[in-house]
Amino acid sequence: MSVGRIQPFDILRGIAIGLMASYHFCFDLNYYGITHFNFNNAPFWLGFRALILSLFLTLAGISLVLATAGGFNPRRYLRRLGWLAACAILVSLASRMLFPDSWIFFGVLHFIFAASILGLAFLRFYWANLCIGSLLIVAGLTLQYPLFDQPWLQWIGLMTHKPITEDYVPLLPWFGVVLIGLFLGKSFVRSDWNKRLPAWRSDRPAARLLALAGRHSLLVYMAHQPVLLGLLWAALSFVPNSP
Repeated sequence: MSVGRIQPFDILRGIAIGLMASYHFCFDLNYYGITHFNFNNAPFWLGFRALILSLFLTLAGISLVLATAGGFNPRRYLRRLGWLAACAILVSLASRMLFPDSWIFFGVLHFIFAASILGLAFLRFYWANLCIGSLLIVAGLTLQYPLFDQPWLQWIGLMTHKPITEDYVPLLPWFGVVLIGLFLGKSFVRSDWNKRLPAWRSDRPAARLLALAGRHSLLVYMAHQPVLLGLLWAALSFVPNSP
């Protein structure tokens, strides 16, 4: 089976992008001292971030299935992996300059890079992905061992405390979400929806805009924060006695 772009999935990814941008806009308001949201402890912000990540990473699992449904294309796969690696390194370098004490060493792009490699080993499975994914989520949320507090193991998860970093997406529990995405992707491919959903398209401006953002989610992810920070800086420069 060959699967092309499916607008509803692009729209869902665009919605995730929009939610992420709104979250980061509030974060930027904190950065400039305009607001004082508690992103690390407030249930609302923790839940909002978990929702955004869950949507992104479930779609990442589904996309991996759809991208290989017609056969594995090493060139396309490695090109995407290279872009992910380059953007993840750029995020780490930029965060090191802006937040030297809490720079991003394993954020969402670092995670997606690792999950894109590990996910290949699970493409052959179906129900096992649902079971293993659920177990990994439970393990990542409930198990804690001092061994994983060591800096070189912090990317795995299972720590006794969250590391000091601006974005932390460890392998556990989040790889479990990707595996559930693989399960959902295979369910889609095996169902009648794989014939009906690709034909569904909306010409409404909002749907087309969301789908466009979803198709170019990596570019939007890399560009939106510099744009938001720049716009806020420009706006505050005209406000007397601004923070």
